[in-house]
This record gives sequence, C-alpha cells and structure tokens, in this order.
Amino acid sequence: MLKNALSLFVLTVVILLCFLPSYSTMQDLKLKNREYENRITALEVKNKKYEDEMRMLQTDPDYVEKVGRETMGLVRPGETVYRIVPVTQK
Repeated sequence: MLKNALSLFVLTVVILLCFLPSYSTMQDLKLKNREYENRITALEVKNKKYEDEMRMLQTDPDYVEKVGRETMGLVRPGETVYRIVPVTQK
C-alpha cells in the first residue's frame, strides 16, 4: 500500500514537472495577448479620431479655417493679429 502511494506521488511530481513550464509559458502568452488587445483598442480609437478629423477637414470649411488659424497662423486679408507675449520675471 505504501509502495503504491509513493509511486503515485512520484508519478504526480513527474507529471507536474513536465507540464508546469508549459503552463507558465501559456500564462505569459495570455498576458501578452491581453496587452496587445489593449494596444489594438487604443490604436483603433486613435485611428477613429484621425478619420473624423480627416472627414471634417474635407467637408467643413469652418473647421479648416479654425485649424489654419490655430496651427499655421493664417489670417484673413485686412485682419491684424495682436500677439501677447508674457513678460519673464528675473
């Protein structure tokens, strides 16, 4: 009886030693897969934002004007731009 219990214990330990490394590898791969899914979701959101901006640039003249004024400093003919420069204190 003791011999059967010991052989069963040894067999169980051998099986665990064989499958434990593959189990930890599988857990690592699941974690990486989750991280990649999160990155994909974030990139899809970013891509959607860029698609919306592209659509607005193609269809909305007011948005084109706003972007031109804010990013490129464009002005209409006859407009005067006053830039306020903060004073640096010494």
